[in-house]
Amino acid sequence: MDDAGRARRVRLLTPLAHRDFRILWIGMSVSLMGDGVMLVALAWQVYTLSGSPAAMSAVGVARAVPQVALVLLGGVVSDRFDRRRIMLISDLVRAVSLVTLAALTLGGALALWQLIVVVMVYGGAAGFYPPAYDAIVPTLVLKSELVEANALDQFVRPAAVQIGGTALGGVLVAGIGTGGAFAFDALTFGVSVFCLLCIRPMPPPSEPVGSVWADFLRGLGYVRANSWLWATYISATFAYLLFLGPAEVLLPYLVKNVLEGSAGDLGLVLTSGGLSAVLVALAVGQIGVPRRFMTFVYGSWTLATLAVAGYGLSTNSWQLAAACAAVNGFETAGLIAWATAKQRLVPAALLGRVSSVEWFVSISLLPLSYALAAPVAAAVGVRTTLIGAGVLGAVVTLVFLYVPGVRSVDRDSDPRPAKEGT
Repeated sequence: MDDAGRARRVRLLTPLAHRDFRILWIGMSVSLMGDGVMLVALAWQVYTLSGSPAAMSAVGVARAVPQVALVLLGGVVSDRFDRRRIMLISDLVRAVSLVTLAALTLGGALALWQLIVVVMVYGGAAGFYPPAYDAIVPTLVLKSELVEANALDQFVRPAAVQIGGTALGGVLVAGIGTGGAFAFDALTFGVSVFCLLCIRPMPPPSEPVGSVWADFLRGLGYVRANSWLWATYISATFAYLLFLGPAEVLLPYLVKNVLEGSAGDLGLVLTSGGLSAVLVALAVGQIGVPRRFMTFVYGSWTLATLAVAGYGLSTNSWQLAAACAAVNGFETAGLIAWATAKQRLVPAALLGRVSSVEWFVSISLLPLSYALAAPVAAAVGVRTTLIGAGVLGAVVTLVFLYVPGVRSVDRDSDPRPAKEGT
């Protein structure tokens, strides 16, 4: 089979034919592996400094609040300036934060309050990356390749974070400690910065007009005029409130304190979720998304949220791994379809702002979710909290599918642009 035939057969690889997307993908893949290392190292460091879930909740809040506060600004600037440069600055700030964290840890001087301050800086910088990335991808690949590009994105995220990164994180934490693991993550951001420097400048699709505030209001007006956008954002807000904090705060606690597992066990659980997501991304990237894509999105996310209840029902690490596989597999399927719908339906000049509104609304209650996880678990138990979070989150997700206008955008794989608000 010739190269062209092979490329047609493996559709997931087609976006990599574009130089700048390929370089972006390589740099992002390396930095995502570092993120996986950080997942294990950060949880282990927090529970080493303080064995309480309340400390992990505080760290989660410290990371989420600055990201929520700055993501809207990130969307506006990504539509006004070079998106590549915004991503580069975000990576640089996060790299410096991790170097600071590594130095404090290796020097034996790290206190919980210092960790929280550094994580706040990290979270603030992270608020600028997602809207810029969402907006830059459609400028790097063909419109007909967006499903494959998003599937490739969702392929590498779990592959790098939850398979390679978390497994490596368990090894690094056990072998050289959390300080060395934080330093490794900083190095991966350095690789991403180098790759971004190799990409050609990417100016926004149109020159900025008016003030930053006026630009933001235009993006917000577009979201308000399209119920398939705002309903999905609100659905995600309440679903994340119900399950994300409990899952991220209590899963490491369940492994370490309830099941008396090791960092390697936590890495195994997270790796299983990553493997599931990789397989799903491969399948969706090859097959494509169904014509009724919004129904597919909501159905996938409902099942993913319901699977969180499996954490509370698990009595050993293998059962936790199976639940994590279900959560991540269904979530990935929905994310690929959702990202493709946005990139095809939303005008390019508004995509950064629309994505930032999504991030802001979706994660606006995330600090509260982190804050409530520990006291709720203390009141009703860790297992009951996780079961309730999964069941209630699934119900909330499914309800929003029936908001008028949400299912009306179900159509073929090349939908027409949605209407713009005034």
